Amino acid sequence: MRNQLIKIRKKRGYTQEQMASKLGISRTTYTGYEKGNFSPSLDIAIRIKKILNYNKDDVFFNKESQ
Repeated sequence: MRNQLIKIRKKRGYTQEQMASKLGISRTTYTGYEKGNFSPSLDIAIRIKKILNYNKDDVFFNKESQ
């Protein structure tokens, strides 16, 4: 998940701080999502995908666990 999320965020031109602000969460929390320390709630995951305009489900799917 983390590599996909970082890659997509950077491609869209957002910083971690901007993403956190748009989501109404702390940058530390958002960074935790990118580092894979914890997973976002379903609501936050959907909001991240909308902000990043990313429709594929694999942004939050850990390919290594398949």
